[in-house]
Amino acid sequence: MVALDLDGTLLTTDKKISARNERVLKQLSAQGIKVVLCTGRPINAIWKYIEQLGLTGADDYTITFNGALVIQNPDRQVLAKQGMNKDNLALLHDFCVQGGYPLDVLDFEQVYPLTDLTPSVYQKMLNANIAFVPKSYADLKEQPYSKVVMATDSEILDHVTQEITPAMAAQYHIVRSQPKILEFLDHDMDKAVGLKALLAHYGWTFENLMAFGDAENDSGMLQAAQVGVVMANGKPDIKALGTDVTLSNDDDGVADFIEKYF
Repeated sequence: MVALDLDGTLLTTDKKISARNERVLKQLSAQGIKVVLCTGRPINAIWKYIEQLGLTGADDYTITFNGALVIQNPDRQVLAKQGMNKDNLALLHDFCVQGGYPLDVLDFEQVYPLTDLTPSVYQKMLNANIAFVPKSYADLKEQPYSKVVMATDSEILDHVTQEITPAMAAQYHIVRSQPKILEFLDHDMDKAVGLKALLAHYGWTFENLMAFGDAENDSGMLQAAQVGVVMANGKPDIKALGTDVTLSNDDDGVADFIEKYF
C-alpha cells in the first residue's frame, strides 16, 4: 500500500496533481498496489483527486479527518470511525473564549463554525463541497465529532502553539497541518490509526506500507510505515521521522521516488 498526504506532498503549490504523479500512481494501481489518499479533509473535499487517480473501485478507500474516518470511495461505506464527544471539546472552547480565537467543529458530514467565538476563515480556505452550518457551542448536539480546526493567520497560530496548556496536550492530539491551520483530534488519533484499520482489512501490517508526507499530521504514518518518505519541502524535524527524503511537491517528488524504488 502507498499512502499519500495531499497538501505539500502529492499536490503542487497550486493544489494540483501533476501529470507525472498521476501517471505513476495509476501504474501502481494497475499492478495491484493499493493507492490511498490520507487527508485531514472530508472525502467530498477531495473527490476530484480521487477521480483523477481512478480510485473509484469498490475496493478503494480513503483515510479522512486525519485518521478518524476510513471510508470506501464510491459507496461511502465506513470501515472505521472514531470521534470525540461534546464534553471533550469544552477545554478547547474555554481556551478560545479567553484567547479570542476561532474554531470550526467537524462531525463526519459537515462543519460548524462556532458563532460565539472570533469569526473563522476556514470555509474560505477549505473551498470544498461540504456544508458549513454556523452554531454556538451551546447549540452543538451530543454526538461524535471528528476534529476541531483553528484557522487563522500563521503568526497567531505560532502564538497559540506556545500557549497550549499541559491539560490540552494531554486531552488532544494537536497538529499543525498547514501554516494557517491547527487541528485538534482525539488524543490517540492519527493517520496511522486509520491506516492500521485499512491494512488489517487487507490482511496486511505496516510492513506492507509506504507513506509520503511533509507535515506534523503525517508524523504517525511516516514513523509506522516500512518506508516513510518525506518531501524536500518538509521541516527538518519531520524529515528525521522518515526513512527517506524525496524531491519537493513541486518537483514530482512522489513520482520520482516511486520510479526509483520500484
